[in-house]
Amino acid sequence: MQYVVAFLEGIITFISPCLLPMLPVYVTYFAGGEQRSTGKTLRAALGFVSGFSVVFLLLGALAGTLGALMQSHRSIINAVTGLVVVFFGLNFLGVFRLNIFPGSSRTVNTDNMGFFAAMLFGMVFSVGWTPCVGAFLGSALMLASQQAHALEGIIMLLAYSLGLGIPFILSAVLIDYLKGAFDWIKRNYRVINIVCGGFLVLIGILMATGTMYRFMEVLV
Repeated sequence: MQYVVAFLEGIITFISPCLLPMLPVYVTYFAGGEQRSTGKTLRAALGFVSGFSVVFLLLGALAGTLGALMQSHRSIINAVTGLVVVFFGLNFLGVFRLNIFPGSSRTVNTDNMGFFAAMLFGMVFSVGWTPCVGAFLGSALMLASQQAHALEGIIMLLAYSLGLGIPFILSAVLIDYLKGAFDWIKRNYRVINIVCGGFLVLIGILMATGTMYRFMEVLV
């Protein structure tokens, strides 16, 4: 269940108002200019996704390890991590506006972005341009810390990376056919923000009260 939540958080990150509008720009980078080649775009998109996934998996391992070190204080971890996720959700809903995830102003200018260059770009993206990725990535990391194991933390962030990466790769290749869907999402950003923020608040409450952990014990 918690891996499904992390996967959904990755998908929600993809359609967030900070990330989705930048997709055509990224695709132009991947293609090396205005003329797109499907093979070149796919190769660069895979590199980009691999780049941010590597960083996210390392963060997941760190979160899981820290959670393991504090295993004897699980109730405190549940409360703190849950409240942090609720905080992310309220900020996403616009209840208050704190610029806690400032984006990077850096741009990428390349005429021929191959797999490894795109992979480096993905790594830079993961640590330096996170205005909307931050909230849901933070939630996934809080979930990872509750697993109290480095391997499970890695799997948690792998689920998140797949949720973000799969639609990214598909959209990069099929962007010309998905303009209508993207336009609909842009027109409904306000509703999407409310749903996404509410999702985070709900997950945070379940985490803080230990309900999610007990629910997982029942399933297992």
